[in-house]
Amino acid sequence: MAAQTVASTTNSTPAANSVDLGPAAALSCRECGHRVPLGPVFACEECFGPLEIAYDFSGYDTEELRKRIEAGPANIWRYAPLLPVPADVADKPNINPGWTKLVQADNLARELGVDAGKLFVKDDSGNPTHSFKDRVVAQAIEAARAFNFTTLSCSSTGNLAGAVGAAAARAGFRSCVFIPHDLEQGKVVMAAVYGGELVGIEGNYDDVNRFCSELIGDPAGEGWGFVNVNLRPYYAEGSKTLAYEICEQLGWQLPDQLVVPIASGSQLTKIDKGLQELIKLGLVEDKPYKIFGAQAEGCSPVSVAYKAGHDVVRPQKPNTIAKSLAIGNPADGPYVLDIARRTGGAVEDVNDEQVVDAIKLLARTEGIFAETAGGVTVGVAKKLIENGLLDPSLTTVVLNTGDGLKTLDAVASDTGLTATIRPNLDSFREAGLG
Repeated sequence: MAAQTVASTTNSTPAANSVDLGPAAALSCRECGHRVPLGPVFACEECFGPLEIAYDFSGYDTEELRKRIEAGPANIWRYAPLLPVPADVADKPNINPGWTKLVQADNLARELGVDAGKLFVKDDSGNPTHSFKDRVVAQAIEAARAFNFTTLSCSSTGNLAGAVGAAAARAGFRSCVFIPHDLEQGKVVMAAVYGGELVGIEGNYDDVNRFCSELIGDPAGEGWGFVNVNLRPYYAEGSKTLAYEICEQLGWQLPDQLVVPIASGSQLTKIDKGLQELIKLGLVEDKPYKIFGAQAEGCSPVSVAYKAGHDVVRPQKPNTIAKSLAIGNPADGPYVLDIARRTGGAVEDVNDEQVVDAIKLLARTEGIFAETAGGVTVGVAKKLIENGLLDPSLTTVVLNTGDGLKTLDAVASDTGLTATIRPNLDSFREAGLG
């Protein structure tokens, strides 16, 4: 079972029929199956396992649902019938993330030895705050509205802090978010610019997360919705929309292989959940697919467990430039192992030098400037191909979850001017540029 810090909330759990969250029917324990009414809780009262949304999709006609989706807005709300949100969600103030580009990466494919037309990059840097976190926060804020929270909060490695700040500003919520004190300056500025409260905690992300769990159970946390703690079941569903978009953008087909970064592991597990839902709804044809997890060597507890054949993920103290993935005790780590093994995938890691090289490779070949997490996924994809674990003849999607402008320090030391010349042609030629 995934390690969880169980905390009560000072807000009473609403009755199941007191909130409108569309097809969401209840909260179900991933471990024991125990169900509870929809509410701001995240751990099972029976076994302390993680809770997730259970849906009622009965009555959906496949072709009518497909037409409804395709006629929807160019954002995640095209999938509102499959998400824990009210039917009128598109009419409410929201930053409306999603429907980001799926780039056919033929130049990168040539470099990596992948067949032409088979490699794609799902580039989520195009979201409003330039990371996939806008997807999950958009879901969480709808739950916060339903449960009458007044403050939106989170523990964050950076991207989530910015997404919460932006979404709260747009929706008229107060925000107060907590981050490790030593994050990249670009992410600090982006989280602070929206006018909410930004608090640095002395320690790493796991220390920040523990503090937030304590605050939920304290009177000071009354009325606070922590998107990745007491709102986590709703928040996590936002990652499914990556799976939905990828399949729709591929012509309603499942990819053969996906390479997904691992921080808490929630994104990978929800992408798998999204793919399974599309299969069950008949929106895609059922076929095998493989999911590969990607970590940075300096914070690779899931990769270490996978390679050792273990089911338990032992926490690590993070030490990597890929700070957005630097969660040493990933809550969904054991479930990532299950999915990688069930689908025939794997979990691999790359060192910081390989991360930087992969960032530059993606930028040079496809014009996509990825943050360090994107460097991890591209670097791991390269390593998987070299090791014969990823089939270069199959349709493969690699995720880039954020914009490289947030992590400039990673590449700044050896990236810059090609030459400095005088403003004349002789100087231009002397520099070997002509």
